[in-house]
Amino acid sequence: MDISPETLASWFLQSLSPDPHPRRAAEASLAAAADRPGFALALLQLVAAPAVDDQIRLAAAVHFKNHLRSHWAPSTAVAAEEAPSSAPSPPPIPAPEKEQIKSLLVSLMLAAPPRVQPQLSEALAVVSAHDFPQSWPSLLPELVASLRNAATANDYRAVNGLFGAAASLFAKFRISFDNNALRLDLKYCLDGFAAPLLEVFLKTSRFIAANVAGPPETLRPLFESQRLCCEIFHSLNSIELPEFFEEHMREWMTEFLAYLGTAYSPAVESEGTLDALRASVCENLQLYMEKNEEEFKDYLNDFASTVWKLLMTPGSSPSRDQLTVTAIKFLTTVSTSVHHSLFSSPEVLQRICSSIVFPNIRLRDEDEELFEMNYIEYIRRDIEGSDIDTRRRIACELLKGIALNYKEQVTALVSLQIQEMLKVYAANPSENWKEKDSAIYLVVALSPKAGSSSGYLVDVESFFASVIVPELQEQDVNAAPMLKAGALKFFTVFRDQIPKQAVMTLLPHLARFLMSESNVVHSYAANCIEKLLLVKDRITVIGSNVATLTPRYGALDINPFLPQLMTNLFNALQFSESQENAYIMKCIMRVLGVGNVNSEVAAHCISRLAFVLSEICKNPRNPTFNHYLFESIAALIGRSCENDQALIPVFEASLFPVLQKILVDDVTEFWPYAFQIFAQLVEMSKPPLSNSYMLLFHVLLSPESWKRPGNVPALVRLLQAYLQKVPNELKNEGRLHQVIQISMSLLPASKTEELGFYVLNTVVENLSFDIVGPYFKDIWSTIFTRLQSRRAAKFVNSLVIFMSLILVKHGPSILVDSVDALQKGLFMQILQPFWIPNLKLISGAIEMKLASVAATRLICESPVLLDPSSSELWGKMLDSIITLLAQPNEYKGEQENNEPDIHETLGYSAAFARLHYGGKKEEDPLKEIRDPKEFLVTSLSRLSARSPGRYRMVIEKCVDPANQAALLQLCTTFNCAIV
Repeated sequence: MDISPETLASWFLQSLSPDPHPRRAAEASLAAAADRPGFALALLQLVAAPAVDDQIRLAAAVHFKNHLRSHWAPSTAVAAEEAPSSAPSPPPIPAPEKEQIKSLLVSLMLAAPPRVQPQLSEALAVVSAHDFPQSWPSLLPELVASLRNAATANDYRAVNGLFGAAASLFAKFRISFDNNALRLDLKYCLDGFAAPLLEVFLKTSRFIAANVAGPPETLRPLFESQRLCCEIFHSLNSIELPEFFEEHMREWMTEFLAYLGTAYSPAVESEGTLDALRASVCENLQLYMEKNEEEFKDYLNDFASTVWKLLMTPGSSPSRDQLTVTAIKFLTTVSTSVHHSLFSSPEVLQRICSSIVFPNIRLRDEDEELFEMNYIEYIRRDIEGSDIDTRRRIACELLKGIALNYKEQVTALVSLQIQEMLKVYAANPSENWKEKDSAIYLVVALSPKAGSSSGYLVDVESFFASVIVPELQEQDVNAAPMLKAGALKFFTVFRDQIPKQAVMTLLPHLARFLMSESNVVHSYAANCIEKLLLVKDRITVIGSNVATLTPRYGALDINPFLPQLMTNLFNALQFSESQENAYIMKCIMRVLGVGNVNSEVAAHCISRLAFVLSEICKNPRNPTFNHYLFESIAALIGRSCENDQALIPVFEASLFPVLQKILVDDVTEFWPYAFQIFAQLVEMSKPPLSNSYMLLFHVLLSPESWKRPGNVPALVRLLQAYLQKVPNELKNEGRLHQVIQISMSLLPASKTEELGFYVLNTVVENLSFDIVGPYFKDIWSTIFTRLQSRRAAKFVNSLVIFMSLILVKHGPSILVDSVDALQKGLFMQILQPFWIPNLKLISGAIEMKLASVAATRLICESPVLLDPSSSELWGKMLDSIITLLAQPNEYKGEQENNEPDIHETLGYSAAFARLHYGGKKEEDPLKEIRDPKEFLVTSLSRLSARSPGRYRMVIEKCVDPANQAALLQLCTTFNCAIV
């Protein structure tokens, strides 16, 4: 490479400059040189140059590692980053240069300064991920030889560097899918590395034993070496128990036990390295309990007793939390295994609960700091289930594990502890509030899961009334915030068990807590209100065994509190760090979706929501909050404007400026949402539509608007709204042609074909055949061309619905003639292989009704099927109709306020973010027909009366016997006969 080391070093020096001009110039020079042969080798040589400043060497090492990631196997790197297919892959490093790098990498890593060595170790892992072992057979022997030399020289900096590289090398055995190729690689690694690993591990153990009273700085690299050995041990044992490790299990386990049971000097014990080693040992014990329990059982008693003694020993090292969690996980696994009798003695249970579980349940200073300084992370751990690796959660998991076999004993111990905690709290509430918090946490954490037969630790209603309600009735919403948060969490978790009357009494208090200055408290209050509105009761209809789920709390329940609730919710958004609080916005959405909002409150709410939207448009950064914001707007439009048309101009005045800003400023994340809100407003408005809407209609029909895939579903939703509201506008300026072209452009792609049919269905529903008829030839041509290559059920079902809609709107003859106009006899060619078999696959109440009525009219009115030569097809179509109607109708309309729990939107993508509250209301095109089953048998009865005996014979010949019986039952039910 023709770039001198001095030039390369100067670029890296400039790349570290705080001045952006030389920094960007240096970055550009490095990027330009990256694709040239020899660049990677030049970087490595610069990293290895001892005369170069360490800061430059470190920068070069980081750049070298990242360069290998993108250039060692470029196509793999591009795929991993999900780059667009049009993005060119960078040129790969030439093969000779790769070989040179591999020959130098291990030795240069060992000689590198401490800050540079980890970067070269990661670089080695990058290369080995692609080349090891097949294309780099010399690596493992080189690592082993270097490891033995370093261990002999007691050079633990080199030993740890090599173990770190090996740990990265073998990590794939933990995470990769088990297959033959992986097992071959594992065998190769075991054959070459298992023995040297044990050799160095035992040597280091002897070294530690000889220096057990030594200073921390002497023992620190030794403990780190053993920790890395444990990491490698875990990786090499992850798939199955290797023969070598089974043969040498006693040697490994003896040393593991020693590290867990040996007490070192206070200075060493306070070192994080020792507890990190112990945590790795516990992870290996956990692995053996899960995968090799039979082989491990002889060591179990000693390890279990040693681990719980270790947990009872106080420690202050930085790694003590990690050790506590991994150690308790191990004991939890033991408690749920066949060896649970280790915990059977009352003394052991008492000791574990009092010395391990209950101390780890109590709040610590770190928890209080997290509560105050990072409320989002606190909530994520506390109520979103990411606390699996915290002391509190894992201690409760141990209790649950023991309770599987010793439920009565555990319940008695925990109940006594809860009583004691509450007694201590009562003696001095201001000082001992953490005792009450722990009691509440125990009850919540040990509550049985849904569907479990386990009982509760306490009487929920009694505990709620005596312990929780006083906290919720506290007038100072800012007093003891962590205790208030615990009480609100209890209320949320046990919301199904709290009587409605008690909840209604406390609802004003929940509204008060929305004004707490604590981000956690007002978030928990909002979450509690939102979850309460989702509670449903199972109610059995009198005289029937059918049970329905009915919302416990409806509009009548929350309407009296609505003004105060909405005021406090919007005010809560003004607290520092809660301007984009997803819990508050989700609560706003839920309340607006349930309550009956009067005109005054609605005007206030839309003004506040529009303001929030205008603010987040400046920097959209919280997809979850933003989704709930648009859901709130959609819910407010749906619940308010439908009841009071006078509100539409008010909503338009608030929303139009910000929605137009989204489109003009190209806030692409919000385009799908904006189009759905526009669709709602169009549907709510009465014709004629204002100029603003008609200008938007013009933009909607422009081909440019349809080029972004993520916008297409929302655009279809908006187009449907216009077609329903102002269908006559399609007659002007060639608009119908534009609409048909849009639908035909959507049909050829599997991702949008259903949307294309949505547009065509809306056109057929709202326009007369005189207007749309001339376009049918092109429509059928596009559909049937697609059908030749796309016979998936989804596409064919959409086609059946479309043809059914044409039939019920315009009659069987127009449907058949329009298809046959493309090719004589084409309709019958479509009927047998597509319509008849797919008819029975239609789902959805409206769709099933439409398809069955259309098919009934086809067999009772269409000459092509009434012709004697089509008797077999007639019978098969009837058989499909009966099968369709025999399906249980699971699509009954949901009761009002049957609110779904809308899941969080985790991020923006090309996928469409549908607004539940902005959804299109499905209209029944056959309102005049009450029951499709009655329509079938009455139509058949009239048909058979014209030709007695003929159709009965076809039914007996072509219809399945079970369907014949079902048809006979329908005839009896509706007092009809097929003669």
